[in-house]
Amino acid sequence: MEYAQECYCGNSIQNENTKATASDCDLACSGNSSEICGAGNRLSVYWSGEQPPPPPEIVPSVGLWESLGCYNDSIAARTRSIGENVDNATVESCTAACYNAGYTLAGLEYSTQCFCDVTIRNFGGPAASSDCDMTCAGNSSEYCGGPNRLNLYNYTGMPPPPPSTPPAGGGNTGSSVEPVTSGLPMPWNYSGCWVDNANGRILANQMPGDTTNMTIGDCVGYCASQNYTLAGAEYSTECYCGNDLINGATPASDTDCNMACGGNSTSVRAVKFLSVYTSTGNVTALPVPVVLNTSLPGQWQYQGCLIEGSSERVFPYEIDWATNNTVEACLTQCATFGYPAAGLEYGEQCFCGDVWDVPANSGGFAAESQCNMACSGDPIHLCGGESRLSLYYWDQTSDPLYVWHTPDNIGQYEFLIGGIVIPLVATVGINNKVSFVEKYGTGPPNSTGAYELDVSLTDNYQLAWREMHVKTDVFCSASLVLPDKAARQLNVGGWSLSSTFGVRLYAPDGSPGVNGTNDWEENVNELSLQQGRWYPSAMVMSNGSVLVVGGEAGSNGAPIPTLEILPRIPGGDTTIYLDYLNRTDPNNLYPFLFVLPSGNIFIGYYNEARILDPVTFATLQVLPNMPGSVTSFEAGRTYPMEGTAVLLPQHAPYTDPMEVLVCGGSNFGVALDNCVSIAPEAENATWTIERMPSKRVMSCMVALPDGTFMIMNGAQAGVAGFGLGDDPNLGALLYDPSLPIHQRISVLNTTIVARLYHSEATLLPDGRVLVTGSDPETNWPNGTAKFPQEYRMEVYIPPYLNQGYRQPEFNITETDWEYNGQYQITVKLYQADTSTMRVSLLAASSSTHGNMFGGRTIFPEFSCSGNVCTITAPPNAFVSPPSWHQVFILDGPTPSHSQWVRIGGDPGMLGHWPDYPDFTLPGV
Repeated sequence: MEYAQECYCGNSIQNENTKATASDCDLACSGNSSEICGAGNRLSVYWSGEQPPPPPEIVPSVGLWESLGCYNDSIAARTRSIGENVDNATVESCTAACYNAGYTLAGLEYSTQCFCDVTIRNFGGPAASSDCDMTCAGNSSEYCGGPNRLNLYNYTGMPPPPPSTPPAGGGNTGSSVEPVTSGLPMPWNYSGCWVDNANGRILANQMPGDTTNMTIGDCVGYCASQNYTLAGAEYSTECYCGNDLINGATPASDTDCNMACGGNSTSVRAVKFLSVYTSTGNVTALPVPVVLNTSLPGQWQYQGCLIEGSSERVFPYEIDWATNNTVEACLTQCATFGYPAAGLEYGEQCFCGDVWDVPANSGGFAAESQCNMACSGDPIHLCGGESRLSLYYWDQTSDPLYVWHTPDNIGQYEFLIGGIVIPLVATVGINNKVSFVEKYGTGPPNSTGAYELDVSLTDNYQLAWREMHVKTDVFCSASLVLPDKAARQLNVGGWSLSSTFGVRLYAPDGSPGVNGTNDWEENVNELSLQQGRWYPSAMVMSNGSVLVVGGEAGSNGAPIPTLEILPRIPGGDTTIYLDYLNRTDPNNLYPFLFVLPSGNIFIGYYNEARILDPVTFATLQVLPNMPGSVTSFEAGRTYPMEGTAVLLPQHAPYTDPMEVLVCGGSNFGVALDNCVSIAPEAENATWTIERMPSKRVMSCMVALPDGTFMIMNGAQAGVAGFGLGDDPNLGALLYDPSLPIHQRISVLNTTIVARLYHSEATLLPDGRVLVTGSDPETNWPNGTAKFPQEYRMEVYIPPYLNQGYRQPEFNITETDWEYNGQYQITVKLYQADTSTMRVSLLAASSSTHGNMFGGRTIFPEFSCSGNVCTITAPPNAFVSPPSWHQVFILDGPTPSHSQWVRIGGDPGMLGHWPDYPDFTLPGV
C-alpha cells in the first residue's frame, strides 16, 4: 500500500528497490485511519508466506511452431484474419487449431482469442514484448497477447493442408447462421437472445473502435478484458458489455437473433436483439429504472425533470461519474459542500448549485418521460436524460445547509492614507506602529525596501511615514515577532541568491507621534539560514526557538523540503528532510504551522495535514486531507492555491480541543467558496466544510478582539502570483465561531479597491483593521494595467466600532507575565459592567500571503471586584507559546484600545542572539 489510498500486487520486489525504515511508512489508510498504508514513495509490503509461481513467459516454441514475438493488431485492420474457437486458450491449443485448419501463422490476443492466416496482413508489425502482457486463459504461465496485440507464431515444418475456404472479410455468405455455443473461452457460455432498446440499452458499455469484422470471440474477449461478466452482440458489428441486463430487459426467441457477425458469417448477432454471453452462468435482468423520490438522504426532495440551459448549464459545478453515479451520492456530495440544489443528467453527470440557478438558466420543466437514463452506478433509478436533469432541492426550512447573516450594522471601509510602498509583510509592533517590507523590482526605483507607518499621524502624510532599510530582497519571505525583551521582528528568506538566506531583525522603538531611530539589522555573511528559502513559513515553538519550514531555492527554483531551527543548533547540516514537502512541491509553499495544546505541531501543506513531534519532528499522525471543492479533492489551500489558516479562540480552562480554520483556496484556478475546520487532536479528527457566500483565493483573515475573524481581499478566480488572479472579491465577511456550524458567516460591506496578490489585513491596536497592498501585475492586452499596483491604504471599521459606543479603557502596570500568574488591571466601562465584560489576548503576528504568523486568540480567566479585575495568565507554553500579546477588554461588544504584555518570557534566549557586532541585543 502507498500514499494511503493506492494498492499494488506482485510476486517479487522489482526495480532494485530496497527496504526502508518502518517509520517512513506513516500515512493512515484512507479506509481505516488506524492502519498504515505506506507513504510518499514508500510501500507497506505484505507477503502471503508462499513462494510465487514462475513468472509467465512468451513461449519460444511449440513443436515446429516458432515465436515471432509480439505484433500489433486492431479490430479495424486485422493482422490475422481468421478467428478459431478454442476452449481455455493456450499457445498449444491455438497453434494446433490453426494447423488443423491449414494455416501457417497463429496469433493469440486478449488472453482468450486465437487467430490464423497464411500471411501478415494490414501492415502488421512487431511491437514491444511488454505490450503482450495478458496470460492465457488456459495457462497462466504463458502469454496470449494483449489489447490489440498478438503473440504471433510461424509454422516451420512442411505446410499443413491448405484451408478449404479463403479468409473471409465478414458478412453472410449464405451458410446457416447459428448462435455460438461452443469454443468460447472458459468460463463463458451463451445465455440466449434478449430484446434490446425497448426502454434503453440493456447493456450500457459499447466496445469502442471499428468493429466491422467483429466475432463473438472478439466481443467476449473485450468484455472479459474490461472485467465485465456479460457480453452482448448486436447488428452484426456491435458489442456491448455489463454486469447486469438493465432497462427492463426481456428474453426473446433464439430465432430473433438472426444476423451474421461481421467477422464470422456463421455466428449469430441480432437486429434490436442481443445475443448475450455470461462468464458466471447467471444473468440478472433489472427492471425499467424509475425516479428515486423516497428514502432520500437528508432533507432532499425530488422536483421534476428539468430542461438544461440553452446558453449555459443550469448549475455551475459538474461531477462526472462514468461508472458510479447514483442519486444518493450526488445529493450527498452537493449537500456536503453546502449546495441546496442538485441535478443528474446523461446517467453519469452530477451537478450542484443553488435554487436560484434554475429560473436564471433553465428552460423550465419537461415531461417526466424525457428523464429516461439510468444512473451509471444504480441501473434501477433515473439520472436525467439527454439535456434533461433529474432535479432535487434541499428543504432549507428545518435543517438549512447554510445561513449567511445580513446584519443591519455591517461596518465600513474608510480611506486611511496614501502609501509609499506596496507592502509585502505587515507587522504591528509593540510601539503601536506598523512596519512594512516590500520586494524589489516593481516598486518605486528609489525604495529602500522598508517603511514604518505611525497610524496616529495619518492626517499628515510627511510625518506618518519613516524610511527604513533592508539590504537584500525580502520578496516572499516570512516574518514573526520574537518573545525577547524588545519584541524584535524577525524576517527570514527572500527572492534569490543571498537574499534567500537572509535573517533580518528590527526592534520597534519610538511611540505614537514620536519617531524611532532603530532600523533593520542584517549581515548574511554572519547570520544566515542553512538553506536558502523562498516562500518559507516560520513559527515560535513552545520552547522559544524559531522553526523555519519549506520553501523553494529562490525564483521558482528547486524545492527546499526541509526544516531548520533558529538559533542554529550546533553541528554541521542540522536541517531535517520532509519527504511529504518534496512530494507536494510546488503546491505546499508557506505551509500552515501551529503549536497544539499537547505541545505537538500542526503542519498543513497543499491539501494535506499532519501532527509532528516538537523534538524529533517525526510524524505522529497523518490527518485526513483537507476537503477541496465539490468537483475536486485535489484543490489546495497553501501557496499558490493560497487560502488562509487561523487558530480558533481558546477559552479558559482550555479543556476544549483546539480547532484550525482554513478559508479559501483554489482548484488550480477555480477559487474555492468554502472554509474547512478540524480539531487535530480530537479522537477521529475530521474536517468540517462550511460554504462561503462567494469564491475566494488569496484571501486574508484577521483575528478581532471579540473572538471573530474578518475574511477579506482576494480574487474569485485564479491562483496567487503575478497576473494569475482575476475577478476581485470586494466584499468582507465576518466569521463567528461562537455560532452553530453553517451559521457562522455574516456578509459585511464592500470596497471599491481590488486587493489581489500581495494584499494584507492587519488588526490595529484601536480595533480597526488595516487593509493594504495589491501587486497583481495584471495587464490588459494593450499593456495597460487591469489591476494597478495599489498604494491606497484603507481601514475597515468592524461592526463593534460602527455602532457609536465609546470604547472602554483600562490601565495595567505589570506587562511581563509568567504562566498561571495573576495580574491586575483597572477598567472603565461605558455601556455595561464587569459582569458582561470579556478579556482577550491576541498574540503578536505578521501578515503575508494569507498567513498570520504567530496569530492566536485566548480568552483567559479573570475576576473583578468593582473596577479592579485580576487576569490569570494562560497555564503553559503549549496553550500559549512564548509571545507578546495585545490585551483587550470588551464592554459588551465594544473593544478597548490594546496594551502589550509578554507571556512566557524568552525561554529560547533569543534576546542574546545573534552575538555579532552588527546586531543589537535587547536581552531576554
